Amino acid sequence: SQITLGCLHKVCPSFAKSGGDKMLKTWLSDATIMLRQSVETWPQALDICAQPLLKAGVIEPAYVKAIVEQHQRLGPYCVLAPGLAMPHARPEEGAKGLGLSLLKLGQGVSFGSEEFDPVDIVIMLAAPDKHSHIETISALAELFSSDEDMNKLHQATNLEEIKTIIARF
Repeated sequence: SQITLGCLHKVCPSFAKSGGDKMLKTWLSDATIMLRQSVETWPQALDICAQPLLKAGVIEPAYVKAIVEQHQRLGPYCVLAPGLAMPHARPEEGAKGLGLSLLKLGQGVSFGSEEFDPVDIVIMLAAPDKHSHIETISALAELFSSDEDMNKLHQATNLEEIKTIIARF
C-alpha cells in the first residue's frame, strides 16, 4: 500500500479505527469537489481547495494562512503519499465546523516533497475540535490504503468518476 495507517497518526494523533459507514460522500460532493487542469503553485492549489469550505463558513481565511505558515515552518507536512496532500491546521486556527474538500488536478503541482511530488489530489480537512473528525479520518485512511482506488482517483478526469470512488468509503 502506498500509504500506511501510521501516516494518519501523524495527521491525527487521536486516530482510531471506527466503523464509519460510507461517509466520505457526506462531505465530498458536487459542492466540495473541484477539478482543474493545473495550478502554478501549491498555495494556489490550497486557495482553490479552500473555497467551498470558506463559502460554507466551515473555515475562516486564517485557517488557510495557518496551513501555509505550517508548511513554511515544517516543510511539506501534508503530503502523505505519491501525488496526495491533505492540508489541515489546528481547530483553533480557524476551523468552525467539520468539512472536507477535494481538488483534483490534471497536472500535479510541486509541494516541495522530493519523495511524493507532484501532487494531483489535494484533500483539505477541517475540524472544530480534536474528536469530531475521527470517523472522517478513518474513512479517508481506508481510501488512502486502497492502491486500486487511489490509482483510479489519480486517473480520474471528471466529477462522476471521483464521486464513484468516494461512494465506496
